[in-house]
Amino acid sequence: MKYVIKLGGAGLETPTLLAGCVRAIADLVKDGNQVAVVHGGGIQLTKTLAQLGKKSEFINGLRVTDAETRDVALMVLAGRVNKGLVAAFGSVGQPAVGLSGGDGLLFRARKKRTVPDLGFVGEIAASDPRWIEAVWQLNGVPVISSMALGFDGEYYNVNADEMAAACATTCHADALVFLTDVPGVRGANGEVMRWLSIDQIAEMAKSAVISGGMLPKLSACREALLHGVKRVRILPAEAANVLPDLCTSRVAQGTEVMVA
Repeated sequence: MKYVIKLGGAGLETPTLLAGCVRAIADLVKDGNQVAVVHGGGIQLTKTLAQLGKKSEFINGLRVTDAETRDVALMVLAGRVNKGLVAAFGSVGQPAVGLSGGDGLLFRARKKRTVPDLGFVGEIAASDPRWIEAVWQLNGVPVISSMALGFDGEYYNVNADEMAAACATTCHADALVFLTDVPGVRGANGEVMRWLSIDQIAEMAKSAVISGGMLPKLSACREALLHGVKRVRILPAEAANVLPDLCTSRVAQGTEVMVA
């Protein structure tokens, strides 16, 4: 089976959680699955920007990205975070290849048109899965940072959830899993929803049941399902050990997002 796994938040920041996620993904590969990892790194980026004297600003869960912020994002996300993940996979004997969306023109971006303007924030406009498939043929794990090259020659910061959905779509993935630092999507009563229909997302956003970073995440879930990805699940990073059983057994953790 083909899996795309988005890793971010505490799963990148906490050494024990990162180790558990990496081991679970390596086990998926050992079981004969093809796995691509798309990662965020927003916490690390915010810290680095603060060290440089720049304040981070977000609108509807998306980072406002001027040229300087974009350059720092390229350094942090495609550099330190990406290569740190490659090293983590290497520590368990799993070969991994670090890529950004610009490498091999893997993902092409266009500027995201919003009001107010977000700067160098992009959305995926085109993709070429050959490079992911080439790594898979050698039993490796592609590790992809959420930076993509625009048709204008500029790099754009792409929301990692959106990048993961685009990756799952272009690879015809069987499953897209978001490993997060939350237990799942909480409903109006505060309880984690085990199942969530994409038809419920708009109303939950309108009533502010979901907000912030959950907005682009659920939008990405919706896009993936509407473009042929069979299963989409939001899963807490501490439950990464259930990944090998996700498509074969009943798993109680997290939220399963469905078409209907």
